[in-house]
Amino acid sequence: MGFDMTKLVPSDQAFYGIIPGTGSTLVGKVTLPVTGTRDNYCTESIIFEVAPFETFYHAILGRPALAKFMAIPNHTYLLLKMPAPNGVLSIRGDIQTSHSYETENINTAEALERSNNQAMVAQAAKALTMDQLQKPSNNSAPESQLHPNSQTKAIVLSDNHPDKTALIGADLDSA
Repeated sequence: MGFDMTKLVPSDQAFYGIIPGTGSTLVGKVTLPVTGTRDNYCTESIIFEVAPFETFYHAILGRPALAKFMAIPNHTYLLLKMPAPNGVLSIRGDIQTSHSYETENINTAEALERSNNQAMVAQAAKALTMDQLQKPSNNSAPESQLHPNSQTKAIVLSDNHPDKTALIGADLDSA
């Protein structure tokens, strides 16, 4: 979208949820005229918030714009309906394109999350001493190993495999 950068009004607001896992501070706001089609001609001035990252959307309509147009979005069908001078105006999205963009967006968010987790693990590992980084030897069983309670009994899981058993509470009935 081309517009005169001198019309950009600074903004210090932040918003979240456009790209999962990240937030953004706006570059600014700009008011632009938006004109309908020949069949439903009208012009409205809309405030657009300019963000410093790329998304798959050309514009994101928030509650103020939806209220101004009295628009009703249906996210399931990618459909936006609003009253117009010559009836109801319906704007439809492309489900396949939307799905492919959403898949790419999810993959990007997951990659960012993995990267953040790896960075946190690496930072935590730097804070550990060499003794803490040593792998315990297999000769000594760790103290936290579970031991069966004396009030348990072994039951056979399958008649065909009598060696496969499970421990259950001794006071449980066979029902």
